[in-house]
Amino acid sequence: MDYVIEMLDIRKEFPGVVANNNVNLQVKQGEIHALLGENGAGKSTLMNVLFGLYQPEKGHIRVKGKEVHISNPNVANDLGIGMVHQHFMLIDTFTVTENIVLGSEPKKNATVDIRQAEKQVKELSEQYGLNVDPRAKIRDISVGMQQRVEILKTLYRGAEILILDEPTAVLTPPEIKELTEIMRSLVREGKSIILITHKLKEIMEVCDRCTVIRKGEGIDTLNVSDTNVTELASLMVGREVSFTSEKTPAEPKDKYLSVVDLHVKDSRGVEMVKGVNLDVHAGEIVGIAGVDGNGQTELIEAITGLRKSDSGSITIHGQNIANQTPRKVTESGISHIPQDRHKFGLVLDFPMRENMVLQTYYQNPFAKSGILNYKSISEKAKSLIEEYDVRTPSIFTHARSLSGGNQQKAIIGREIDRSPDLIVAAQPTRGLDVGAIEFIHNKLIEERGKGRAVLLLSFELDEIMNLSDRIAVMFDGEVVAETSPEDTDEQELGLLMAGSKQQQKEGDA
Repeated sequence: MDYVIEMLDIRKEFPGVVANNNVNLQVKQGEIHALLGENGAGKSTLMNVLFGLYQPEKGHIRVKGKEVHISNPNVANDLGIGMVHQHFMLIDTFTVTENIVLGSEPKKNATVDIRQAEKQVKELSEQYGLNVDPRAKIRDISVGMQQRVEILKTLYRGAEILILDEPTAVLTPPEIKELTEIMRSLVREGKSIILITHKLKEIMEVCDRCTVIRKGEGIDTLNVSDTNVTELASLMVGREVSFTSEKTPAEPKDKYLSVVDLHVKDSRGVEMVKGVNLDVHAGEIVGIAGVDGNGQTELIEAITGLRKSDSGSITIHGQNIANQTPRKVTESGISHIPQDRHKFGLVLDFPMRENMVLQTYYQNPFAKSGILNYKSISEKAKSLIEEYDVRTPSIFTHARSLSGGNQQKAIIGREIDRSPDLIVAAQPTRGLDVGAIEFIHNKLIEERGKGRAVLLLSFELDEIMNLSDRIAVMFDGEVVAETSPEDTDEQELGLLMAGSKQQQKEGDA
């Protein structure tokens, strides 16, 4: 059998943890090969070994049958291996072309021949159906486009084997569809792709074979055509997983949150929230559905004190909290699971111990007369990390070194533990595996059962349908429809999110 990549008995250790324990991976020429595992299972570590970012303690790597030593990413590039990381490595103020050729610029009379570079980028973009504008600035293009730039960067350097690390974690459903087409077209052109993911639907749709890793151990390699979502899920987490959350009908009580005629601008001064009215009651989950960029983010930021509103009111228990500081907002009984966990959820260079009390460190028992009580803080951190199954070597490990899923579980534990009246959960399961998603969904339903109000923002339609008691659909800064999972389906929601029903109404009028 001809394999383009063979990783044999790879072992990689970090202080206090074995990330890969004698793992094997064999990738065939011209296939899309999934690397599946829970958050923190060791998928990215294994690929960072292949890309030369980490050196393994033991094991062998062969590329096209020849044993190689990949001491750094330049060696990987020379061997035709390219990697698109989960968090993009792009310079905001540079153009698409400048980012792509950085480090291997075409020269003309000792200066960079940018026109020649733009021409090459345009040709590559057209060859693979990427439709990227070579002259656009990175800061002006969508996340989906930025990802295409990262793919082009690897192709420009002659990559034959592409590693895509969680490529759909930050994409909207239409962008995911486009990426699927791009992957197929890359394979048609003779490339091989390793797809790091924990999204089972994606694997079934686009992959040929799948290698499963659990807690650093290789579990199995299967042909995707011979398996199903249920089997993959149980191989990944080591137990049966439920894909639908069991919940009793909601019994809404007092109105906790009331948003009335709210108007909010984004950082460019463009009005993104245009007169939104929204209520959330105790004992219910209200889902906000919509395609990214239709004002949901600005609405959530205004409610949680991260953005000023221009007019309208936001009241919790009848008290107006519009334009209050985030601390005042949290003290009024609101917990926030933010959409961007790195920017708003954690201090990445703080240990997990400090991160677990970010909202409460100044209160009793964690502080007295302004002096921190580290014994109490440590006890709280340990109990939350245990309860929410946050996999970290210790409470002193920096938040930055945890996998995305474990960072998310830590935030959710911290926010729910404060017993808030209202939980604002923005993309609470973004980038999480099925086991962690099941755990978090159950936690949110449990909180609703305790009489808490939950406002859920998600771009995953099945999550909105699965968790919500009521669904508010946002399009172009307005709530265009309110419905419930019983009265709608994903297709109708998709139409509402695209504004087609709204346009239809305007046409009828």
